[in-house]
Amino acid sequence: MNVSQYISNKIDGGADSGSFTSSVTKIAIISIAMGLAVMVVSFAILEGFRNEIQSKIFSFGSHLQISKYDTNNSLEVEPIGEPQLIQELKRNPQVKSFQPFARKTAIIKTKDEVLGVVLKGIDEKNGQSLMRKNLVEGKFLSFPDSSASNDVLVSRKVADKLRLKPGDNAQFYFIQNPPRVRRFTVRGIYQTGLDEFDEVYVIGDIRQVRDLAGWPDSLVGGMEVTLKDFRRLDIVADNLYENLRYDLKLDKITEQYAQLFDWLQLLNRNVVIFLLLIIFVATFNMVATIFIMILERTNMIGVLKAIGATDNQIRSMFFFRGLSLTMRGMLYGNIVGLGFCAIQYFFHPIPLDPENYYMDRVPIHWDLFIILVLNAATFLTSLLAVLIPTYLIARIKPVTAIKFD
Repeated sequence: MNVSQYISNKIDGGADSGSFTSSVTKIAIISIAMGLAVMVVSFAILEGFRNEIQSKIFSFGSHLQISKYDTNNSLEVEPIGEPQLIQELKRNPQVKSFQPFARKTAIIKTKDEVLGVVLKGIDEKNGQSLMRKNLVEGKFLSFPDSSASNDVLVSRKVADKLRLKPGDNAQFYFIQNPPRVRRFTVRGIYQTGLDEFDEVYVIGDIRQVRDLAGWPDSLVGGMEVTLKDFRRLDIVADNLYENLRYDLKLDKITEQYAQLFDWLQLLNRNVVIFLLLIIFVATFNMVATIFIMILERTNMIGVLKAIGATDNQIRSMFFFRGLSLTMRGMLYGNIVGLGFCAIQYFFHPIPLDPENYYMDRVPIHWDLFIILVLNAATFLTSLLAVLIPTYLIARIKPVTAIKFD
């Protein structure tokens, strides 16, 4: 241990708990702790919102959607050949999985209510559907090998409007020539919180849609593609588009639901501005604390200079003092921030209104990299704040400082 660090420890351990410097020191520690805690919680919640909402969107459209090019804006699409498209997707190393789909508009009629919906047929040959995580009641669809399943999933909103529950039957009327009627059983109820999906879609077996449309097993309405890395969406989309047939179109999920992704981007900008203000306040408090320490220890600085201590040695003494405050503040900040996140993650004490926030509780996402970055940013800015006022020491004259009261 060098002399500067030794003196710094003595000052730290011998500080009068009732002195003004002691009070300011506690404020500096609390400022760093609360600043770091708020940043950790803010990013955990922001990433939680982003992941939850993106997960709900991806469960209905994945990252990319390939379908027949058509000027008609109807939710029903023209069929495309499945085998050729599958070969093209398998050749792309960035494609993680893909799932065929088909849609058919219908009217659900129960004993007391009537409601228009879209039956979306899915298939789980190439992996489980992302819709499984949205299930809130009942069971997911079964896909028997022998025939098409008569089970469907309805959203919580549709179930409430039609007074349906798992196990109930409902008549589906399909407007086509000739009109068709199917009796389906509600096997489960899902909920995403996104009206774009919950008010429109009923999930069923794609073989039912094929049968209603008169398609052979080789035709599908389109293909939903999930990528290995969502951040490479634009690059992979361009590459896939260049290799598609002229009569196919490719839609990116960020363009289909642009309003939701724009909202997430706006949230991100607001949080960044908020965090910059927090860092500024914590830095300002640290600068003020070190200034006060220097002023209160002016006599000591004068004595140390008179006996031969250099400016760098005295500056290091206050640097180690600031380092000690920073480390203590960061320790308390991590305990508070991570503790709050853990409580919310496991026990969900803070609820949300699904009508406004698309989920029923405040989400938490654990990201070790972001936590380390926030700690590093807090550490570096605090040390920079410590160094700024220590340069005042070079201007202190020993004779004047010893007389200073």
